[in-house]
Amino acid sequence: MDNNNMGGKQNTGEDLIIGRNAVREALKADRPAECLFIQRGEHKGALTPIAAQCIEKKIPVKEVDAKKLDFMCGHGNHQGVILRAAPKEYSSVDDIFKNAEEKGEAPFIIICDGLEDPHNLGAVIRSAEAAGAHGVIIPSRRSAGLNMTVEKTSAGALEYMPVARVSNINLCMEELKKRGVWIYAADMDGTPYYETDMSGSAAIVIGSEGSGVSRLVKQNADFTVSIPMCGHINSLNASVAAGILMFEISKRRRSE
Repeated sequence: MDNNNMGGKQNTGEDLIIGRNAVREALKADRPAECLFIQRGEHKGALTPIAAQCIEKKIPVKEVDAKKLDFMCGHGNHQGVILRAAPKEYSSVDDIFKNAEEKGEAPFIIICDGLEDPHNLGAVIRSAEAAGAHGVIIPSRRSAGLNMTVEKTSAGALEYMPVARVSNINLCMEELKKRGVWIYAADMDGTPYYETDMSGSAAIVIGSEGSGVSRLVKQNADFTVSIPMCGHINSLNASVAAGILMFEISKRRRSE
């Protein structure tokens, strides 16, 4: 990847962090950074604290035209600021278990079975961090990766949430089971989530936007849980469904 790419090919976004919240959290987490780009005229405005942080950390600050920022991020909603930083590193499944162990808690894991929309993945990571999950697992194929859209949509939560990328979700599930984790797949034909005991070590599987949880993954899960619908629409956005189930588990864990 050409980090200085300003010609005919756009940056893939793995080394760019866009948006004010995402940039603030990256700086707070001391993500190694190369340069901060601020929209011309904003250096002394709302973005002054961000620029001051970079100057304090000896990160170069460059004022550029809005068109250049638009091009750098493929016309994403950059809010006048882009940080060129080291790409977010993936964690391991062991890192997720270590995160739970350090907090003295039973593992609470989110498995994304083929979420291809980076906005959905970013929203899942944001909810996972807020609900107290210890990590998110994604497949290495047929899934959004940790790019600038995921980072921005997570509103900075990606800095604190371990994300592991595995080659085979089913094999990973088998490993989780061996380590005492119960696996709950979200599916419209499952048992209502409020009738299911989801205490203890738990992993929620959220399926893809179009087809939901894949057949084999559903078969390999310990339970399938559903979110009953009262309206005419029989499904929810993947990240919304994930949020409902995550905070249900979070509520039960707080009351244990």
